[in-house]
Amino acid sequence: MRVLYFGTYERWYPRNAQVISCLRRAGVEVQERHVPVWEANEHKWRAGAGAALRLAAAQARLLARPAAAAGADALLVGYPGHFDVPAARRVARGRPVVFNPLVSLADTFVSDRRRFRPGSVPARLLETVDRRALRAADLVVADTAANARHLRELGGLEPERTAVCFVGAEERLFHPVWRRPKQFTALFVGKMIPLHGLETVLDAARIAAEIPFRIVGNGQLEHLLRARPPNVDWVPWVDYERLPGELGDAGCALGVFGRSEKAARVIPNKAFQALACGTPLVTADTPAARELLVDGESALLVPPGDAEALAVAIRALAADAALAELIGADGLAVYTKRASEEVLGARWRGLLEILVG
Repeated sequence: MRVLYFGTYERWYPRNAQVISCLRRAGVEVQERHVPVWEANEHKWRAGAGAALRLAAAQARLLARPAAAAGADALLVGYPGHFDVPAARRVARGRPVVFNPLVSLADTFVSDRRRFRPGSVPARLLETVDRRALRAADLVVADTAANARHLRELGGLEPERTAVCFVGAEERLFHPVWRRPKQFTALFVGKMIPLHGLETVLDAARIAAEIPFRIVGNGQLEHLLRARPPNVDWVPWVDYERLPGELGDAGCALGVFGRSEKAARVIPNKAFQALACGTPLVTADTPAARELLVDGESALLVPPGDAEALAVAIRALAADAALAELIGADGLAVYTKRASEEVLGARWRGLLEILVG
């Protein structure tokens, strides 16, 4: 089977790199038709008018080479590819088009990052882009069942036009490395967006003042770190290839704790990366998390936005070596069984074979 991974997707974003890696591991020949737009922007959604012009030029380039799809059994549009699906439909010339959206643009900019007011002209335009992209695809593959339901409602899609495949982790980097460290540190890695619940993490650090916290990342809410408590160490940037080392040295990894509807529908990249490394995970108790994790077994789940509960969970792992080792081992076992590259590769290939067949 041959698949053309198509669009202006961010090539090294974990969801794209992981899907391509999984497909190739499953014996699928993956070719790429990629025109870069987002890679040069660390915070790509701030790119503004310049990105709009680059995006328009990229669409013209994508359409200029319809022969790129020759020999492909299907086209797979990567993230962020909401503007690319119509072009993929034209280039496909009857071949199936699969969309790997990861998020809704309207959900991201309006509900999560609050860049636009609900009901405003930009918000309505983003909803239109979302619907157009979702409806133009033969199959939309979401990262959780909760997100699949949301995308179906947003696009007005029949249930059979959506499927679910977890995000997983790139196993060329993320593999079992965790050993309980002598110095326990709670590790939070993120882009400082509202979904991640940075305020909750900082409040938990104030409550559990005896425990060191390490925060890696920057972004929209990094101004909150100016008033961080003394037990919080902040590193604005760590190379992606060094993240497994960070996870291996941590006492536990922290997921997402936001209270938004979007936060309830996702399991972030960093959660899968922690599980793949065998690092004990603490994250919010949400419908999405419950699709994969069991509280007290494969992770510690706490109510979203509850700093007190988060501090209690972190203290429990810091004080109980046996509990930390159990959570880390069971989390790794769940990852291996349900979200490894081998499992996800078979899932992606099966979806494509049904669609093509």
